[in-house]
Amino acid sequence: MALGLQHPWSLQGVEFKTIDGKKELHITIDFENGTKFCDDAGNFYGVYDTREKTWRHLNFFEHHCYLHCKVPRIITPEGNVNLVTVPWEREGSGFTLLFESFVMLLIESEMPVNKVGVLLGENAHRLWTIFNYWMGRAYSEDKPE
Repeated sequence: MALGLQHPWSLQGVEFKTIDGKKELHITIDFENGTKFCDDAGNFYGVYDTREKTWRHLNFFEHHCYLHCKVPRIITPEGNVNLVTVPWEREGSGFTLLFESFVMLLIESEMPVNKVGVLLGENAHRLWTIFNYWMGRAYSEDKPE
């Protein structure tokens, strides 16, 4: 419930790991066998194969948290193989949308990006990428036509 997962996604496992002396929470998500996923045009296709992906999520107490999922790929009648977009990510980010929202909230509260990086244990350059994406999107949506 805390992740807000909806059908066909479900929690498959939760594990605390100690990596370099730090405890981390690793959550594994999977999808129901036989699920069909849609492409950008709204057509549904069965799963062709999967690709393992990992995203940084909001901390669980003071512990870093990571989501892991075998993300399905679909193949269209034209032979295009497309990775399905999962509901918790911004494509290509490596962070969950909730993590990105928290980063933006801290920056909006006038916390310097370098300090946000120290607080979250992330490289400031990666956080700048989040900031630049969302600011660029906001500016492009605000432009008069």
